[in-house]
Amino acid sequence: MIRLYDYRQSGNGYKVRLLLTQLGVPFKRIELDIVKGETRTPEFLRIFPNGRIPAVELDDGRPLFESNAIILYFAEGTPLMPADRFQRAQVLQWLFFEQYSHEPYIASVRYLAMHPGVPDARRAILDTMMRPRGYAALGVMEGHLKSREWFVGDRYSVADIALYAYTHVADEGGFDLADYPAIRAWFERVRSQPRHIPITLG
Repeated sequence: MIRLYDYRQSGNGYKVRLLLTQLGVPFKRIELDIVKGETRTPEFLRIFPNGRIPAVELDDGRPLFESNAIILYFAEGTPLMPADRFQRAQVLQWLFFEQYSHEPYIASVRYLAMHPGVPDARRAILDTMMRPRGYAALGVMEGHLKSREWFVGDRYSVADIALYAYTHVADEGGFDLADYPAIRAWFERVRSQPRHIPITLG
């Protein structure tokens, strides 16, 4: 069985949990506390040298890390990954956007808010750089969703899963989504998908 190394509060881990659950793929979840350094042990680093979750061991024992690589692997050949060449490139476009322009700010601000006692140099730029860039990413998403229901094509895809994971809990980092009606309507569409699970489950 697939082994998923995870941390319950992680949006990156949630991407994988949500995708596997929606695809009906069985997996065993192993909780690791990132605050306590449980992903930095010699045993974990020997298999996953980046020292982060989520990470998976496939049925045959092969390891795979980085959340968007993992969800692309499992989405391949399913309705969650478009067959059309251009739409596949669009999926990658949004996954790159999520990791470069979205996650470093929205997810990181949430992490700092949820772990106030953890020393982190990023606190010095929280309000001057990180939060404004998070709002900028939300603005890009809002503009895109004003004229469409999903991020790629006319159906729910792995691009929606990747962006939903941290956006729907952005308020936990102090982001106010009141001025983003298209994003909030998209939340409801995502939640209505078959076998949807909240971030606290799965």
